[in-house]
Parts: sequence; C-alpha cells; structure tokens
Amino acid sequence: MELNTMDDLYEQQLQDLYSAEEQITEALPKMIKAAQSPQLKKAFEKHLKETEHQLNKLETVFKDLEVKPGKEKCKAMEGIMKEGEHLLKTKANPQVLDAALIATAQRVEHYEIAGYGTARRYAQMLGYERQAKILEEILNEEKQADILLTELAESSINQRALV
Repeated sequence: MELNTMDDLYEQQLQDLYSAEEQITEALPKMIKAAQSPQLKKAFEKHLKETEHQLNKLETVFKDLEVKPGKEKCKAMEGIMKEGEHLLKTKANPQVLDAALIATAQRVEHYEIAGYGTARRYAQMLGYERQAKILEEILNEEKQADILLTELAESSINQRALV
C-alpha cells in the first residue's frame, strides 16, 4: 500500500486496527481458559464480546470508505500475541499467571488506545464525522477495558501473586 495522502494513511491505520482486533479475537478464548480468577475470566469474556462488536463497527467504517478490510497484518499485535502465547506455555503459579495475563492484556489495550485515538483524529481531519464517532466509541471501550484490568490487578490479583 502506498501512503500518498492522509486518506491512504487513514485507511492503513484502519487496516492495522482491524487486523489487531482479529488477532485479539483469536487470543482471548485462550486467555479466558488460562485465567484462574473468576473476575478476570469475566473481564476477558466481556472484552471478547466487545471485540467482536468492534470488528462489526470497523466493517461499517470500511463500507463507508468503500474499502475491504483485511489487507494488512498488524505486526505489532502479532508480536504482542507471540509474547502471550509464550506466556501461556510457561509453567507458572496460577496467581502469578493471572497477573501476567493482565500485563499482556494491558499492552494490547494500550496499543489499541493509541491506534484508535490516532484513527479518530484522522477521521476528524478528513471530515468523516460519522466514522470519527464510531472510532471514538471503540476508543472509549478500550479505555474502559484498561481501567477494569487496572482495578482487577490493584484490588486483588497482583496481591495474590505475591504469595
């Protein structure tokens, strides 16, 4: 893909986010299975449903642009997912594993927050107000997921991992 215009860059960013969401959808069931804390399992299950809805929202944006999703693979998310796969294969104390799963999930959330914030701003600059609103909705969901993970980590999971 060539990047000659802001529209090209915007499309590239959307492709990256779509690929990231697809990879997250594949990884979350494994994280749900590995999590020991019922609260963490529930948080991952909730985020899986949100991620599936986010893919649908992104597909709406692609339809507006008359572009098909899925051209580019998000290499950054691929790297984060490889780290997560390695983590799941590591022999670990279950409480420590829960803390590690949160750390990995927050890396994912922070990547998404940066990506959606950027894409939303590009949409605004390009005059795509409807798309900017959709991207802002997703951005807010990602921020809420990060806050929930922080609360779980700080309220109990990290403390249990100290044992």
